[in-house]
Amino acid sequence: MDSPFEVINFGESLIVPSVQELSKEPIVNIPTRYVRPDQDSPMLVDSEKFPSVPVIDLQELLSKETGNNELAKNGAFSRNDYCYRELHCIIIHHGVSATLLEKFRNEVTDFFKLPIEEKRTLWQQPDNHEGFGQLFVVSEEQKLDWSDMFYITTLPINLRMIDLFEKLPIELRETMEAYSAEMKRVAKTFLNQLAKALNMDDEEMRELFSEGVQSMRMNYYPPCPEPDLAIGFNPHSDADALTILFQLNETDGLQIRKDGKWVPVKPLQNSFVVNVGDIMEIVSNGEYKSIEHRATVNSSKDRLSVATFYSSNLNSELGPARSLLGPNNPAVFRRMPIDQYFKDFFARKLNGKSYLDFMKFGNK
Repeated sequence: MDSPFEVINFGESLIVPSVQELSKEPIVNIPTRYVRPDQDSPMLVDSEKFPSVPVIDLQELLSKETGNNELAKNGAFSRNDYCYRELHCIIIHHGVSATLLEKFRNEVTDFFKLPIEEKRTLWQQPDNHEGFGQLFVVSEEQKLDWSDMFYITTLPINLRMIDLFEKLPIELRETMEAYSAEMKRVAKTFLNQLAKALNMDDEEMRELFSEGVQSMRMNYYPPCPEPDLAIGFNPHSDADALTILFQLNETDGLQIRKDGKWVPVKPLQNSFVVNVGDIMEIVSNGEYKSIEHRATVNSSKDRLSVATFYSSNLNSELGPARSLLGPNNPAVFRRMPIDQYFKDFFARKLNGKSYLDFMKFGNK
């Protein structure tokens, strides 16, 4: 019997030109569609005046001997310390080999160097947002980000666009398979630790995340002649449960919003930047907060990264974990099938945490 999930299409986005190709032209002023007067200044604040991003040693976290101490030391999973704050951290000693990371880094970098003729065979189609392009473009008048991306659903396997996979360079495809499996392992490990800190029921956790939907967004931010006027990626929180970001080069760009200001994030070599997404804020009934973030651009350097998104099982219902609710902790968020949640999310223009606000009771 065919899987009922095979025909699911999470959304579409209007097709836009390649910013990477545009950046190759000798332009002084960026086209008006990329000028973003609505954005906060991209100037970096002094990160020394703000708390440093927690660094989590995943190996220590999982150690029976030191696990509790590691949790308490970082506070990243502590309900007392980070309870009503955004959860954002850097993880090290995650178990993903440096060899795999270097191979994946090189192949993604080469992927964006493909001639535009080859990229066009991998471009988004009018009825589906997977492939090269941009996401969340819902009108011809909408302002655009100064970036190109390649978006693809990787897990479960029966959700994949097989024709898109088969068009990928074979070396990239094979390495991406290995990387995808490692990201699933890391995501489930991290989510299990979050659930333990919440005293969430183990069976409920498995029902939600054992075979979650995974997708990847490969990002290329070209040099921009007017970086103060453009934005690489619009401010937003992620719709998933957990995002694992692998930055491929050393160019700054990622910023998180802390206390109303944008703070730069500098990842460590071969580390991952991890963000809690909207799904985990909903499941935790607001105990964990998804982090709002954005990407700025540079006048002389490009920036490359790969974000891997891990979400709930496709046949699950999204809502606050029932094992966490009670008379003193009523549900803050509504419930809906996870596939409908994603379709509604991708049908909107990306705008901060507005979709999460929509999921709260009392909002429409």
